[in-house]
Amino acid sequence: MRFKGALCVALVLSVVALNDGCGLLPDFSSDRLSRQEKATLNMQMGVRYLELGMLEVAQEKLETAYDLDSRNPEILNALAVFYERIKDNAKAEDFYESASSRDPDNYSIKNNFGRFLCERGETEKGMALLKTSLESPMNNRPWMAQSNMGICLLQQNQPMQAESFFRQALQANPEYSPALKEMLKLSYNNQQYLSARAFLERYLAVAKHSADTLWYAYQTERAMGNQQGAEEYKEQLLNSFPASKEALDIKTATSQ
Repeated sequence: MRFKGALCVALVLSVVALNDGCGLLPDFSSDRLSRQEKATLNMQMGVRYLELGMLEVAQEKLETAYDLDSRNPEILNALAVFYERIKDNAKAEDFYESASSRDPDNYSIKNNFGRFLCERGETEKGMALLKTSLESPMNNRPWMAQSNMGICLLQQNQPMQAESFFRQALQANPEYSPALKEMLKLSYNNQQYLSARAFLERYLAVAKHSADTLWYAYQTERAMGNQQGAEEYKEQLLNSFPASKEALDIKTATSQ
């Protein structure tokens, strides 16, 4: 069985809009901005660069934000996500711990930290944090914690319980792509191929293909006897993600 957890990260930050490098950036030199305001602007830009995959400049902005206001829990949370992204798990955990201690009621931090712990195998502590995040009266994005709880349960080999949380997430937000992707995978693994196809269609209405969605699409169409459709997904996977594990798996299987 192939369960590959989605990274359901909830920074919940107001992000500065960047217009392909041509827009006006904030004037950080202005004397009218306090250190805290400058820190917040740097953090917002750092998060945006992180979303764009521009890791070096994201790190620069986030570290500048930290230098300006090292007690801001949102900055600590953003740095934790950054270090998790570059697989420096020790630093990520340190920043999650610091963020949590600075703002113990922040549901976004609890969601991120709980997911992180689940992925590290600390499922009991991770699920407890996710449950607290979900139950927070301030949490207006419950589908994120619900999806992360589902992924955590998958890692404990509890697919039926996981499916319940994914369905709750989709009831709260029918267009939440991480939950749609996980339901695609569960449906395929349960040999519910029409359901898998339907969840793929819903996923593609709100997100783009990834290597794993193409792999599941290929396998689903093969299982349903649609060889032409399967071949189209196979070619798309090999052309769009040639170095992915999924592409290598298909190359290996079809060469034997």
